[in-house]
Amino acid sequence: MNPQLYQSIKLMEMPIIDLREKIEQELENNPALEVLEDKSTISLDAAERRGRGKLDRQASEEHRRFIEGTLARPKTLQEHLIWQLQLEPVDDELKNLAETLIQNLDDDGFHKESPETLFNEPQQRLTEAMDLVRGLEPEGTCTKNYHEALEVQIGLLKNTPQGIKKVLGYLELLEKEKYSVIAKKTGLNEDNVRVICEFIKKLSPFPGRAFAPADVRYVIPDIRVTREKDEFAIILNDEAFPVLRVNEFYEKLCDSAQDESSSGSRDARDFAREKAKEARLFIQHLKQRNQTLIRVAKAIMEFQHSFFMNGPKYLAPLTLTDIARDLDIHETTVSRTANGKYMQTEWGIYEIRYFFTNSVGGKGSNGVVFSKESVKEVIKEIIAVENRLLSDQEISALLEQKGIALARRTVAKYRKELDMGSSYTRKVKP
Repeated sequence: MNPQLYQSIKLMEMPIIDLREKIEQELENNPALEVLEDKSTISLDAAERRGRGKLDRQASEEHRRFIEGTLARPKTLQEHLIWQLQLEPVDDELKNLAETLIQNLDDDGFHKESPETLFNEPQQRLTEAMDLVRGLEPEGTCTKNYHEALEVQIGLLKNTPQGIKKVLGYLELLEKEKYSVIAKKTGLNEDNVRVICEFIKKLSPFPGRAFAPADVRYVIPDIRVTREKDEFAIILNDEAFPVLRVNEFYEKLCDSAQDESSSGSRDARDFAREKAKEARLFIQHLKQRNQTLIRVAKAIMEFQHSFFMNGPKYLAPLTLTDIARDLDIHETTVSRTANGKYMQTEWGIYEIRYFFTNSVGGKGSNGVVFSKESVKEVIKEIIAVENRLLSDQEISALLEQKGIALARRTVAKYRKELDMGSSYTRKVKP
């Protein structure tokens, strides 16, 4: 593979963040390449001029936002527990032990390090401190795993079904809803096992997760799709990187290479010619990358028209081959163009690969073939709408009513991909 083709392929693969870094490297390494216009940055002087007239008006507004933001700032699990701890009528020694235990908790509410390794205190005092923290809201933190968290929550409740501790020993079977197997292993009646399992499903195996920080990931969309009534437009986010050109001085040096009477040295002209050529190729490959990205995005928009009109539940099955055949380009080109790049739509920002999804067995009543992602949206909707805990088998049955044939194990797989726990880890909506 020659260097020019390699560069073209690499630029095709790059999302905006990587592309900006690559452009900066080229600008540093090639003096023949320069910025014609850069909308992605603004000078400090310009920013100061723009903001000078707004300072007085914004000062009080910024102060108000800061105060509101401080008041509305969500508590971490540690802050929530320590706030409750300060209200407990216990001695300072026990409070200090409990606070150390709280600071040792992870996002699930479990110990990061074994408590015994943190203190030289007598076991009795440590046990008191652990019991104190475990009884705070949310109950069941300060434990080593989800099994112990459930045990603690059950121990704090007054009225629990008889035989519940026996069933706790078979949580893996509970998750798979194998009630008859649990009944045989525990010696309990299968109906009693079902009652116990429904009770356990209302508990919190990971009590700290309600306070876990959100996993926020910032992305810059490469493409924006705008809509006016039923008309859509594809817009390249070209403001995220600068407009480039070949430096005029190097262009003139290249022209002088044809003039035998030029006083410039041969080495200087050869250097200028080579750097100018590299700059032109880089600009050309960058243009090709953007044009291909727009073509692929436009084709996706046409294939996925129902999605752009009505939302994720209407995502249709689509393959790389479909787009490649439509644009008369290779599948690998489509793959490189889609990989790691994002599209902003009125339904949210999606990785372009999201729009490529296989079909799932069955058709709806109107003959529509469902894509994997659209089925996942239907599952999400079913779980959100139903005011009770649903097993994977029940979800499968509800999908069947919608004309979507999906096995229980496939439902479980999609549910996990949606980061939605099994029925015993989900809470009944209030």
